[in-house]
Amino acid sequence: MRTLLLVLAFFSLCGTLQAQGYTPSYGKERPRGSLIPYPTQQEAWIADYNDNRYFKTLRDWTYDAHTFTTSFTVPFVWTNRQVLLRIDSATAAYEVRVNGHAVGYNHDCSLPAEFNITRSVAEGRNSLEIILSEHSTTAPLESWRPKNEAPTIGKVSILSQPTMRIRDITTKTWHTESNDDMTTAEIGIVVKSDALNPRTSRIYYELLAPDGTPAAAGHDDMTLDMRREDTLRFLVRIPDTLQWSPARPVRYTLRLKTQHEGRYTEYLEEAVGFRTVEIHDGRPIINGSPAELRICEVRPGITEHEIDSLRLEGYNTLQLLPGVVPESFYETCNRKGLYVIAQAPVESRHSGLSRRKGGNPSNDTVWQSAFIERADESYHISKRHPSVIAFSLARHSANGICLYETYLHMKQYDDSRPFIYPEAAGEWNSDRLKY
Repeated sequence: MRTLLLVLAFFSLCGTLQAQGYTPSYGKERPRGSLIPYPTQQEAWIADYNDNRYFKTLRDWTYDAHTFTTSFTVPFVWTNRQVLLRIDSATAAYEVRVNGHAVGYNHDCSLPAEFNITRSVAEGRNSLEIILSEHSTTAPLESWRPKNEAPTIGKVSILSQPTMRIRDITTKTWHTESNDDMTTAEIGIVVKSDALNPRTSRIYYELLAPDGTPAAAGHDDMTLDMRREDTLRFLVRIPDTLQWSPARPVRYTLRLKTQHEGRYTEYLEEAVGFRTVEIHDGRPIINGSPAELRICEVRPGITEHEIDSLRLEGYNTLQLLPGVVPESFYETCNRKGLYVIAQAPVESRHSGLSRRKGGNPSNDTVWQSAFIERADESYHISKRHPSVIAFSLARHSANGICLYETYLHMKQYDDSRPFIYPEAAGEWNSDRLKY
């Protein structure tokens, strides 16, 4: 039935418009939440998110003709390691050049992007250019942007990780028995190798309860073939009382380190929260109990003081509008116990509601990969935060083949949290979620 609907959407209503083509992104790493490697265990335990020997924030930019330029130094201690460039955001699609060579392009400029620039850098001084598009071809998907917006870029940093590195962290939580007062949590440590031959490293993990007592610890030796990726998973039983919730937004501490040929190559520390989310007949069930969502739409740049004011007014859920979301927003909601509905940066209301030729890009297959990419990256960047209980695929973007395929793509992740499109008007490409 869904296949038939997709075919009808594509060929009906006089066909779809042929949008002015955009340049697809290339050269980007798979999306993930922010991870900062540390060179020592002590620095990782402090985890102050400031610069360290393996992580540098780039400053002292010059700007000319839509091009932001700076230089950075690759130290000797980064030899035989990977060098990654992270760009948090920009006001337009951009190309990245390192030492004069193009290394990547990103049309989804509202979300953080990482580029592996190892092959393009040398020990010592290197140059970096971020060239913003003067006329963004993705403007039809970004109706929230003001006209004549001044070109800017967000935080830019470089980080060094070993050739076999921790690429991401995932969590999953579920109840095994209805009368059990314990919850099972699964932590996934995604490990990637950028080596051209098989490589073996030992991955150590330690999970600490909110009071600092050990909840789990262990290690595993992983061997990955050429540029392969795999996930080390371990399970832990946690008391229901230590699940993350608005009433008690507690989190555990996950400490990781990798060892290669007897030498420790990186340390990481992340706060992780565990809670269950299920949807029964459109009603959210969180940590086994029905939850009433009192939702307020908020701009991504909302301040912590404004969040506190909304909470005093009785709101317990913040639904993001499209735009650039600071990492600090999720951290604030994690810490204060507010639910979040993450939002993909897609809003095409300026193109109208028509699905006919010349209408909204949501029914034009030329834009299909752009819709999917934005929803997919938004999901992977925000999925680790316990405050995030749902994901919105777009806003005010009519409906059509692009949003149908986006919904099907996101459902492959088998996440119990709903994927919604509030303007779907009863069509099947939105999970039910009662507000």
